[in-house]
Amino acid sequence: MQAQPQSSAQQTQPQMTSVRQAQPQSSAQQTQPQVTSVRQAQPQSSAQQTQPQVTSVRQAQPQSSAQQTQPQVTSVRQAQPQSSAQQTQPQVTSVRQAQCQSSAQQTQPQMTSVKQKQAQSPSVHPLQSLPKLSAKKTATCSQCNVTLLAKNLRTHIQRQHTDRVNAMTPEKHLRSQCIDGKIGIFAVEKAFHGQAIPIHVIKNTWGPNFRSACELDQCISNAEYAHITGILPFECCHVQSLCFCKQIEESNFALTENSLSQLVQEKWFGEARKIQLLKLQREANVAETPLSFHVTVGSSSTKCFISVFEPTVSYYSRMGRVMVTYDKKKNNWHCPCAKPRQSCIHKATAKWHLFQTIPQLFKRLKCSEVSNTVHEDDDACCHDSYPPNSATVKKMMEDMLEHKKIPVKLQQDILQKSKHAFPKHLVPEEVECRLCKGVLSDPVLITCRAKIVSFNGLIQGVSTYYKLCHKCNHIYRYQEWQDGLHNFNDHVILTLHLCLVLRNSLQNHTAVGRVVRIIEATEGESLPKGDLIMQAYLHFEALCDLDYMYSCVSCGYSPSTVIMDLHKKGVFSIPVSEIPSPPLDYDGHVDIEQFWNAVAMDVISRGFYPSGKENPFKISPSYHYWSPWIGPKTRGSTMVLNTENAKVHSLDGGIDMDVPLTEERLGDELLHLKIADLKKLCRQCGVDNVGSKMDLVLRLRDKMSNRVTYNKVFEKIWGASGGVGVIMCPCGIVYSIKFNLRAESPRDFTDLLLSWKNFPNVTIYDYPRGLVAHTNKRQQECPPFHPFEGRVQDPTTENIKQAKEGKLKVHLPWLAHKKKPADPDCHPVTGSSEHYCLCDVFHQSNSRDERDVLRTIGLVPELAGKVNSQRAEQLFSEVK
Repeated sequence: MQAQPQSSAQQTQPQMTSVRQAQPQSSAQQTQPQVTSVRQAQPQSSAQQTQPQVTSVRQAQPQSSAQQTQPQVTSVRQAQPQSSAQQTQPQVTSVRQAQCQSSAQQTQPQMTSVKQKQAQSPSVHPLQSLPKLSAKKTATCSQCNVTLLAKNLRTHIQRQHTDRVNAMTPEKHLRSQCIDGKIGIFAVEKAFHGQAIPIHVIKNTWGPNFRSACELDQCISNAEYAHITGILPFECCHVQSLCFCKQIEESNFALTENSLSQLVQEKWFGEARKIQLLKLQREANVAETPLSFHVTVGSSSTKCFISVFEPTVSYYSRMGRVMVTYDKKKNNWHCPCAKPRQSCIHKATAKWHLFQTIPQLFKRLKCSEVSNTVHEDDDACCHDSYPPNSATVKKMMEDMLEHKKIPVKLQQDILQKSKHAFPKHLVPEEVECRLCKGVLSDPVLITCRAKIVSFNGLIQGVSTYYKLCHKCNHIYRYQEWQDGLHNFNDHVILTLHLCLVLRNSLQNHTAVGRVVRIIEATEGESLPKGDLIMQAYLHFEALCDLDYMYSCVSCGYSPSTVIMDLHKKGVFSIPVSEIPSPPLDYDGHVDIEQFWNAVAMDVISRGFYPSGKENPFKISPSYHYWSPWIGPKTRGSTMVLNTENAKVHSLDGGIDMDVPLTEERLGDELLHLKIADLKKLCRQCGVDNVGSKMDLVLRLRDKMSNRVTYNKVFEKIWGASGGVGVIMCPCGIVYSIKFNLRAESPRDFTDLLLSWKNFPNVTIYDYPRGLVAHTNKRQQECPPFHPFEGRVQDPTTENIKQAKEGKLKVHLPWLAHKKKPADPDCHPVTGSSEHYCLCDVFHQSNSRDERDVLRTIGLVPELAGKVNSQRAEQLFSEVK
């Protein structure tokens, strides 16, 4: 910081400044009557500078040269060794002594040399001349018995023992802005902290359209809960903040067709989009609401928020409006109805608005792509240990699963123990055999070079032991989680604290290898390889007493509406051509509990069989012993379906003829590939690989009429693995998961649905026509999807026409209120036996069958705006 020049009146005033921070100064400075810290000089106000000042040691800041030439009063306690020129300068007395002087004395500069004062009283140390400090008064809180300073007692009680009422006040509320005063649409800040992103809130307190609501999911859930519990006048913080909304005069601003035509001329979008925008503007004029509104609440210097009119109510436009964001720094647009870098009518409207109001924003900018490189650790092999034969190992693992389960909620004292205190000798606590009640042997040493891996580093030189029953030859090894440790393979032991850290890291998309490297960089020592730590962590999870219920508190164990999708990044390390054929008597059913117990045994057995050694408990992918996971109260029985073998060994090819592996679907999947993969695929197919991503996709689509090119594209997209298929409720809770061995088909999701105890009433899928055809063919006697083959209406010409024009609405009231009387063989939640298969929003235009327009979610008012059909894809986007 630079000192500012002061007036002559300011410079003639004496200043009392700390000496502790005094630094050696130049000869010109040393000849002046002062001992001034370089850090203490700060520009001060005129009122402060004209008075004598007593400045604390920590508050003193650097001052200008003009200030340094003035006599200053400096603490003796803080004086540092200075040159002879400095020691002959007038002394600066103690800060505490200066405070004891009268006002008349404070106005006079005291200049007594430090060395001179010491000469006058050589027997007295400067520190002994200071006045003694009195003891500070303390007080004890009557509610929590905490001892603290008396002056802080009132603040402590207000903060810790006083109920807070989070009511909006004129001093504390969320800023808001009126968008449409006729129907009461407002833009309100989303939260007090973080980025002030605006959201839409409606509050209309008069007329027939009385409504008070917020579009935030959490506020909607709170309002529904308040309504159920009888708290009718519930209002969230966003609605309450509207009481302090400032009255703003409505402007007559309107978007003109001339600016829109200029946008088309500059190739921002085409004539088709222009027609759509003009139509949307007419609809907004009919509804007497602004087409677009520039929201200034929450705006920053780098972002613009535009509220755009949307006539269709959906999950992203619950209030009839959509908030579009433009980031000027990154030059990108965001709309909740579309994916990133995908155009939509709302983004086009926002561009139209900003082009007319702020035209300088529309400049062509270049964008760059950044490629991330992922480094993987090599596998690590642990040393060979004592493990006995397979039969004894099996009994040991069964005993561990029965008696050594780790509770889900660990006590705090155990976690604290796992942070600091560790035993050097790990001996099993059993003294008597649980199988034959025989006396166990003395501890037998396995190794004295075991390692305990903790979040604070590595502890070496640990000894591990086992005990043997001479009567039944059963072996007991150390597995005592009460000590705060988890034994993996008798050579590597993890602390429970580290296991919880790894669990939370994975749940927050941080790999185990990265956590290991962080610990190594922090502690400066090498840990076991990341893959070995990962196996040890999986061993810990296999021994945890988890329930795996997979259910939602809102939808129960049998949701009436489900969303299905596939995550294509799940891969297997074994080629599908090496998967053995199923036995001839295989009927497509697998015992789900037996399979997943075998998987747990596989994970636990890795603590007995090192990597690279043959493991008899290993589970390899197979068609006849490969099961999905369905919650115990969601599935119909322990026997579930898995008919993936029919994809290869189907004698009747007709059952899979409706699998939608068409050129259109492959072309749609090409959009998910990276640009580098697309260029490599173009080279393999003999297609020009120069151009944008869309150019490459269009060229490959044109060439896919050739069977050779089609096979190469299919192998690129689905040849590597089958991916992971999930079924979830609209709340985003996964109910079923299946790890496909081969390419995805409706058969996989049909197996899951037919294994459920209650078939859902509404199923949302990317390709509903193929799913319905396959499922109904497998159940020809009683087709699950009915009526109208899963469509919401009979596919007549008139219904199709009305659906395309947006005039058809089909009400399903039993989605909101249970049907009375209930249908035979109905769903327990809705009371209806009807089953529909609808298409998600982003795949509605993929089908060439005009009858599929009757599978649109927007045709059902009970689903429009309440069900987010992209919930599964949003879940997959978070999985890294």
